[in-house]
Amino acid sequence: MKRHVGGIAGTAAAVLVAVGALTYAVAEDGGSGATPSADSADAGFARDMAVHHQQAVEMSFIVRDRTDDKDVRLLAYDIAQTQANQRGMLLGWLDLWRLPKVSSDPPMTWMGMGDMPSAGDGSLMPGMATRTELKKLESLSGKQAEILYLQLMTDHHKGGIHMAEGCVDKCTVGVEKQLAQGMVDAQQSEIDLMTEMLAERRAKPRS
Repeated sequence: MKRHVGGIAGTAAAVLVAVGALTYAVAEDGGSGATPSADSADAGFARDMAVHHQQAVEMSFIVRDRTDDKDVRLLAYDIAQTQANQRGMLLGWLDLWRLPKVSSDPPMTWMGMGDMPSAGDGSLMPGMATRTELKKLESLSGKQAEILYLQLMTDHHKGGIHMAEGCVDKCTVGVEKQLAQGMVDAQQSEIDLMTEMLAERRAKPRS
């Protein structure tokens, strides 16, 4: 397991190194053509994924306080660091494009899914945990906290991959599409890892 988690850590480090280059590149890309509009897929993905990522960061910090398991803590740290930095990029691009960070449109409108019924209780988009689930995670410790975190984060990544694939298909800014594809690849790798970690704890993903 340590070999696999170490591989994820290396991937996270590579992502952090690329942050500056991608941020600069989007300025070049955005400057060479039309700036995305507020209702574009580029802006919608940036806004929605920033919200989606924030919850992943929150869950990861919760579980780091609830377990001493080195593998889970390292995975949680990698996810928190990677997604916090990606979130900063997404919000930075909205600033660069002089677009609002919030919208009156329902989440996922840019994917043609704005009329999708919300799961409620704080779950705004596919894969997001509810407030009740977050409170439960905060109440658990040890193996129980590890299992719930891995299950919640697996669901979260599945929803994130769906959104990132939408950006790969619909976004027009090249480096944003590149980042979205990177999210697909990295989060699928983490899903595979978390499935193994759940099996070690005699558990499995919820779906």
